[in-house]
Amino acid sequence: MSTETATSTTGRIDFTLMYVTHDAFRRDLSKLRRAAAEGRTDSLGVQAGWANFKRQLHVHHTSEDEALWPRVEAASAGRADAAEILAAMAAEHARLDPLLEAVDAALERRTAEPAELAGVVAELETALGGHMKHEEEAALPLIQQVLDPKEWAAFAKAIARKQKLSGAAAYVPWVIDGADDAQRAAFFGAMPAPVKVLNRLFWSSRHHKRHPWV
Repeated sequence: MSTETATSTTGRIDFTLMYVTHDAFRRDLSKLRRAAAEGRTDSLGVQAGWANFKRQLHVHHTSEDEALWPRVEAASAGRADAAEILAAMAAEHARLDPLLEAVDAALERRTAEPAELAGVVAELETALGGHMKHEEEAALPLIQQVLDPKEWAAFAKAIARKQKLSGAAAYVPWVIDGADDAQRAAFFGAMPAPVKVLNRLFWSSRHHKRHPWV
């Protein structure tokens, strides 16, 4: 996981939560690809993993569309490079919905050929992976230039409002599932202190009882 740390003395935005969330999406698509190759997509665990992946992606991208990109657009008004980046982010988001629907359709057709399912999963993995790479390489540097940590915090609060407590209970154990010690420390260091306690006492065990992707 790539992380960019920040402190209040630098005035720079800490993108830890963005990077760790992107890594979780990449991880889940790898698990879906393996499940498709092994013919396990009808298992309850794979279905639970896929349903949560879609929910997390929906929350992540609608929050960006509603609470992040408008802030960036306002702060970068008049910059042609910023307008180009934001247009690309919108177009890339729009391409994902048909691909998610194609995977859904292939999963629902129990008679779908493994090669067909593998093909649509590969298309989604390529599109989402390319989008996240573009966002990390172009949009995040733009955000660092035009927004301040308080504005970034407002975006994070918008995600929290959309997730609500029930959503946080699903997001937190999902996003750190399989993370190493350094990644977990970076993640919890960027979260309010009670989140780590709630995850340890309640959320993590609930998440693992669903056996996602197994």
